[in-house]
Amino acid sequence: MTAEDPRGTSRPLPFFVYGTLRPGEANHDLLLRGRALAEEPGHLPGAVLYDGPGYPYAVEEPGAATVRGELVTARPEAYQELLTALDRLEEYVPGDPRSLYVRAARDVRRAAGGTVRAWVYLAAPRVAARLRATGTRIADGDWLSRR
Repeated sequence: MTAEDPRGTSRPLPFFVYGTLRPGEANHDLLLRGRALAEEPGHLPGAVLYDGPGYPYAVEEPGAATVRGELVTARPEAYQELLTALDRLEEYVPGDPRSLYVRAARDVRRAAGGTVRAWVYLAAPRVAARLRATGTRIADGDWLSRR
């Protein structure tokens, strides 16, 4: 499975957010207020979380525990605008090796049960390699626990 979803941005998937876009964090109200139809707790299996310079990075690691966060379903009329805003925030440009993150479609577990396919911003390969070598891992996979 490749990191980036090859089907592009035409599929209206929910977003799995695990850092500054979570409720109570700096970018939640700035980017999600008025654009979100629903938010619910979720978990990204097979990933670990690393502390970054004011924001976290999720890095895929098969067999790992989970990263905790929220599943955000965008209002249909705001979906494309939100997708563009989140790509900009995450400094993601499709195909650009300088991107900090890649946007990937992954299965996310709902806290209430079941799974849903969602967009997740994962550390880009070069960033993930650096984090695995020298990064500070957030042991419980929850950005909010760092406080």
